[in-house]
Amino acid sequence: TAGAADAPGTAGAADAPVAAPAPVPFALGTAELPDSGWDAVGRARAAGRPRARAYLDAYFAYRVQISGDRCGGTDPDGMLCGFGDHDGRTVAYAAQTGTATRPAGYRTAARLVRLADRLGIPVLTLVDTPGAANDAEAERQGAGAAIAEVFAAVAGARVPITTLVIGEGGSGGALALAAPGNTWATPDSYFSVIAPELAAAILKRPPEEAEATAGQLRVRPQDLVELGMVRGVVTPADHPRP
Repeated sequence: TAGAADAPGTAGAADAPVAAPAPVPFALGTAELPDSGWDAVGRARAAGRPRARAYLDAYFAYRVQISGDRCGGTDPDGMLCGFGDHDGRTVAYAAQTGTATRPAGYRTAARLVRLADRLGIPVLTLVDTPGAANDAEAERQGAGAAIAEVFAAVAGARVPITTLVIGEGGSGGALALAAPGNTWATPDSYFSVIAPELAAAILKRPPEEAEATAGQLRVRPQDLVELGMVRGVVTPADHPRP
């Protein structure tokens, strides 16, 4: 996602230097990798797992949140967006909180990425959602178009974007926030095009085969590294970086 020499600086000059990517946050949970796909899914769904607010509090000395999609909608429980100070640098952030993200949340994230791009500020995204909200109200609010808007904002950004999958990485609702070439995962996360239960249902398998299906989907963090979907698995601060 990082651009070339024409990436915008704070003054907007064509020859402004490219902002350095936001550093990858340390993992806040366990350092141990899951043994199986189903283990990875269970750990990502665990109620006690560190969530976005904990990561943002640990990463930023202080932060200011922006709210609203400029279309009259908000998603305060599903998407946190704003700017913060990390080691003396301003970094923009868009963080999913573990719930199904609403259309307003995606539009707010797209607004955040576009604003950061204009200001020449690097972006950090935290992925944690079972998927985009797909109820009737979400459809009325333009869920598909909102997700596409984030894809376009991330793909078109000239500033570098850093992504950390901190929990569930479910389907296109998670992929929309993933930075091409600079996405990382924590040991208690997974990333998949579809939930194991839904994949089993599509394959006309009985519900009890969801566990085996999770393994076949190769959703573990170490699987994602091997498949080239993420750059690496991050560790807690008291462990050496990979």
